[in-house]
Amino acid sequence: MESFSDFIRNHENDDAGKLLLSWKGRTEFDIRTAVCTIEVRRKIRKKLPSWYSRYGIVYPARLAGEQCSSEDTAMYKARLAASLFPEKRPVVADLTGGLGVDSWAFSKIASNVFYNERDKSLTEAAGNNFRLLGAENISVCSSEISPDTIDGILAGSSPDLVFLDPARRDSSGKKVFLLEDCSPDVLGLKDRILGRCRYLLLKLSPMADIGMLSARLGQGCREIHVLSSGGECKEILVLMDSSYSGAVRIVAATGRDSMEFSMDEIRKSAYIPAGNSGLLKEGGFLFEPCSAILKAGAFNVLCSRFPIEKLSEFTHYYVMNEKETTQETLRKMSSFGKFFKIIEILPLNNRNLKDAGKKYPGSEATARNIRMDTATMLEKMKTKAAGNRFSDHSLPYHVFGLRCDLPDLSGNFLLITEKSELA
Repeated sequence: MESFSDFIRNHENDDAGKLLLSWKGRTEFDIRTAVCTIEVRRKIRKKLPSWYSRYGIVYPARLAGEQCSSEDTAMYKARLAASLFPEKRPVVADLTGGLGVDSWAFSKIASNVFYNERDKSLTEAAGNNFRLLGAENISVCSSEISPDTIDGILAGSSPDLVFLDPARRDSSGKKVFLLEDCSPDVLGLKDRILGRCRYLLLKLSPMADIGMLSARLGQGCREIHVLSSGGECKEILVLMDSSYSGAVRIVAATGRDSMEFSMDEIRKSAYIPAGNSGLLKEGGFLFEPCSAILKAGAFNVLCSRFPIEKLSEFTHYYVMNEKETTQETLRKMSSFGKFFKIIEILPLNNRNLKDAGKKYPGSEATARNIRMDTATMLEKMKTKAAGNRFSDHSLPYHVFGLRCDLPDLSGNFLLITEKSELA
């Protein structure tokens, strides 16, 4: 009879529904868990390559696979934790362990990791998975976290850092965003935890408002990290430090680099209208910042970091001052956004939209700060977003409908561009 890992290997491309029916009662292991594992593996191939390569790893819940950290973001947390303890390997307590990806990452930099998860099926799977992954310094526990139980749960672990990733769904499965609506309640736990160890690291919804987080978490909120990957904001991490009383630092991080701002710098940064003419031109370059920068609210600060000008106050796209741009600047900028070479600049109207759709078929489109959304733009262009090469010699085009308030160009314009690698 096939072992669990052999079954996963031999049937990973089979229809999940048919597997469930045809193998029911014919295996020594739970067929539902095996089928769930096959389904989750199909979704985490790029997200968790180290886990995907091991056929014996168990995924008992689809939602846990969807909500777990990616390998990249888990290792980011581990590096952040390690940076706090330059002279030792810390003890880390992951109190909302879930699938165990973050605990696994912490185990690479910690002397010991205490994994806790209230769902016993996930706890059992995590114990198995940690052994397969060679993470022998993780102890496993299954308890419900609350202000009443936290002291007893932490009593035997004496952690240097506690990690919490509260569930962001209520009992009916509806998404929630307020801290007190998450489970466990971070606001009710933070003071108890920080009374036992110096550091508390929180993983929160990428939809959370950064200014509100800083205000509500209050004293000890030291850093807020905004992580982006693949063009999307993936996670917000908050580092609480019981010994810290300074200003909150904001870190916008991509897979390639990170940029730091102070909360005061972001709050006080004001839009400065462009002072130079001739920057927006055919043959010039448009810069689109990454989601981490935008989520951090640093769109005005960028103009003081790089030789760029905003197209308009609420149009978070920029044109480069090429005379002041060095290769090192381009390299840094490429870590935090995309460059587009401008082919044509046209007034934004129905005729030009229709002509652009005919001239640049298959192009992608973006509408920003105009009275038209992207879907309407595509409809008027009579095209569908394609992002792929549509002939052997053509690059993918991107059509932008943007509001511009520059000294020599003011109004709504259509920018025909092609993606460009400058660095």
